[in-house]
Amino acid sequence: MSATSRPRVSWRDLADESIAGLFARPARAVLTVLGTVLGIAALVGTLGISRTQSNQIVGRFDALAATEITAKTRESGGRSSSVIPWSAEARVSRLNGVRSAGTISPVDVKGALARTVPVNDPANVTEFDLPVRAVSPGLFAAVRTQLRTGRVFDHGHSERADRVAVLGPGAADRLGINRITNLPGIYVGDRVFQVIGIVDDVARRAELLDAIIIPEGTARALYRLKGPERLQVDTAVGAASLVASQIAPVLNPNDPGRLEVSSPPEPKATKAAVTGDLNRLFLVLGAISLLIGAIGIANVTLVSVLERTGEIGLRRSLGAARRHIAIQFLAEAALTGLAGGILGATVGTLATVIYGASIDTTPVLDARIPLLTPLLGLLTGVLAGLYPALKAAAKQPVEALRSGT
Repeated sequence: MSATSRPRVSWRDLADESIAGLFARPARAVLTVLGTVLGIAALVGTLGISRTQSNQIVGRFDALAATEITAKTRESGGRSSSVIPWSAEARVSRLNGVRSAGTISPVDVKGALARTVPVNDPANVTEFDLPVRAVSPGLFAAVRTQLRTGRVFDHGHSERADRVAVLGPGAADRLGINRITNLPGIYVGDRVFQVIGIVDDVARRAELLDAIIIPEGTARALYRLKGPERLQVDTAVGAASLVASQIAPVLNPNDPGRLEVSSPPEPKATKAAVTGDLNRLFLVLGAISLLIGAIGIANVTLVSVLERTGEIGLRRSLGAARRHIAIQFLAEAALTGLAGGILGATVGTLATVIYGASIDTTPVLDARIPLLTPLLGLLTGVLAGLYPALKAAAKQPVEALRSGT
């Protein structure tokens, strides 16, 4: 080879040298790869967990907010009498997409107070002004009632106009009733009702929490209730808009405009906001973890350059060009990043699956992420090893041999 000819080193030789240099100190190589593994795993895992969690949050939001429909009589020309029929629950329940439906109406008890004893004791305040609500049996499911004890009334109670009642938790506490084993009775004015259940909570219609709830058939017989005031409907997710468009013609086909039907809009903006916020948060955490891994690669590669100064000088004196030295160290850093990317993608994917199983939901992860993260690890390794590689290539052969001995 002449003095002016450029030295040639094959890519295969460079790859062999890079692998040999990388595994010359296996313990250090493993620790360096581990830093990248943690960074990539954190990135993949946090993105997967955020997608999984945001889907669960949005699903819970949809299950309540996007499945509620209400209908009431629209006041028009001074007319405010109810046009919701007594059979509204049965009619609407037959619509496709309806899970449950029921009517609710305030009952005018003419100022009658509620108490638990038949005779008012002047020495003790035992009477309370509690609201009374007449509902159809299906309303309990439509508002997603949770019972503390007992049961709710059924269609038989309503058809027979039985004097039974279900108490909201606030009403039960004020009346001092916490169990129904002895079938306690309450008085509303001079009328007695048997308590068959106590509500613990409702997802909708918070007014029921402090109310005495009686069958609508009983309210018709005792208080001359003329018609339901409001219809409450619980639908399947995604069916609210279609069901809402059908309710008015079903309940009042002769004049559907008399009914005012309310349904929530599809919460697309809320879904996007929740998902975006969680993704940004976890993406920042994953990027920080990845940065830590990159710093580890750069640090170890730089230390390797300092330790192998003599080797660099020897290679240069034997004809290796600056680019060969730079490519060798850059390849070692790139291989470290690639190995960390592959292992990290695997660990992050497993973490997402395990998290989804732990909260009993379907894990959600973009299929492109596990495929692209090894390339991200490779890029991280290249960027992290760029400065140490250039520093190694800048060493003069004579100085490198002198300082490396």
